[in-house]
Amino acid sequence: MKKIICLLLIVLPATLFNSCSEFLEENPVDRYVVSNVYTDESGAIASVTSIYNQLYNLYERYMYMVFDLPVDDEKNGQGMPNQYLQNLEYMRHTQNNTFVRNYWRFCYSGIFRANNALEQIPEIEMDETLKARLINEAKFLRALYFFNLVRAFGDVPLPIGTSVEETVTTRIPLSEVYAQIISDLNDAKALPKSYSGSNVGRATSGAASVLLGYVYVTMKDWSAAVTELGAVVNNESSFGYGLWDDLKDNYRIATENGKECVFNIQFAETPSNGNGDMALSGPKYTLQADYGIIAIPGVNGCNEADIPCEELYSQYDVEDQRKYIIFSKEFVSPLNGQTYYTQIPVYHSHWEDGETVAGNSDANTFVLRYSDALLLYAEALNENGDPAAAYTHLQRVRSRAYKNDPKGILQGAKTKENVGAWVRQERWQELAHEGKRWFDLVRWGILKERMTEHAQNEVALGGYESHKKLEIIANFKDAMSLMPIPQAELDANQLLVQNPGW
Repeated sequence: MKKIICLLLIVLPATLFNSCSEFLEENPVDRYVVSNVYTDESGAIASVTSIYNQLYNLYERYMYMVFDLPVDDEKNGQGMPNQYLQNLEYMRHTQNNTFVRNYWRFCYSGIFRANNALEQIPEIEMDETLKARLINEAKFLRALYFFNLVRAFGDVPLPIGTSVEETVTTRIPLSEVYAQIISDLNDAKALPKSYSGSNVGRATSGAASVLLGYVYVTMKDWSAAVTELGAVVNNESSFGYGLWDDLKDNYRIATENGKECVFNIQFAETPSNGNGDMALSGPKYTLQADYGIIAIPGVNGCNEADIPCEELYSQYDVEDQRKYIIFSKEFVSPLNGQTYYTQIPVYHSHWEDGETVAGNSDANTFVLRYSDALLLYAEALNENGDPAAAYTHLQRVRSRAYKNDPKGILQGAKTKENVGAWVRQERWQELAHEGKRWFDLVRWGILKERMTEHAQNEVALGGYESHKKLEIIANFKDAMSLMPIPQAELDANQLLVQNPGW
């Protein structure tokens, strides 16, 4: 998949040209359009690959910028003077924020590509087994894009075709959007459990089930979530899932697609797409005081733009291996072999050891990890009235983090209240810098409470520009449990209305 995902297609809907006269009609053969891409098996494969391709835009950075930066997961470093990102960090963003706008557009671009494929592929004469797989991959991806939209904005347009009439619509009630997501994911559960060769990285039946379980958790349909996630967790060996003993195996190129990978974005060097998060998170200014340099010798392009919040880093015990894998203060130069130490921790999960161009990292980005599935299952079990069973799966994730050190065993009565608090803490620490924190806080209904506490704690802990965090308390408004509908979209589609409070 790393090899084939680099194929980038721009597929134009034939419906946009229905009003053209025959005099203006063309039949180009030197580029991809609907009339020549959907003609054979290779075109069908390429069209679905183009849906995956749009995920790069979302998961290389936007998931962090829009859903980790405004909360207690990360903040802007010295390498990020962008005013729109500063506004997100201090919760003064508006409907004109370019990152929120582009997030909306990337999601709908992916949906449009999926709809194109789903309209055209059924008419192609090709291997029927492969055809069914491609259709279900497109449904999985469409569901993922819609899920990301509906969690961020609430009611959203629900185009399931490519005509203007289907794409320019009002906002559709949440329940109907979720019904479409659930339908697509139930179909996608017919996908293969695994792939080999260049197909590794495509959506699987396990990914569809885990994502569907995540949908049910978000909807607070706890019984359905227990059933869906339990079907995977209680049969993990048949799906090939499990936890690595060494958390680092999730971030090693040789093992990143292994047993803990449910679904991830396949990054690779040119001619594919390198993972730019290594550049955006990599150390720069924090090297100056001790070494008088702003680059690790032999590594070009680090910006130190996205850094962890002090409060987040302070949560990790010294025995917790996540403290030294998700973050790092030590970097080895590929030029001279010397170890350089940074003054602050920086995100390290997408760092490729030995890479000399930071923007070319081969490290994949996780959309769903198996530890995420276990924590979602624990949350669902607890909310469904079985905290003891929930504790078992929760403790499994925590025990891996502590390498089975007794210090990692959670102490206290296994009540619903205690287990719920433990699940929330473990999701924060286990899934740091994975674009999930804002969604979690909103789902738990504690966004305002947590951000007020975070602002005060960040100031007390100190660190880069931490004193400014008190601005969050003054800027926060209840409307922030949803993102604003981008003003550019309101201007383009007069049928849309803004979320209340924006």
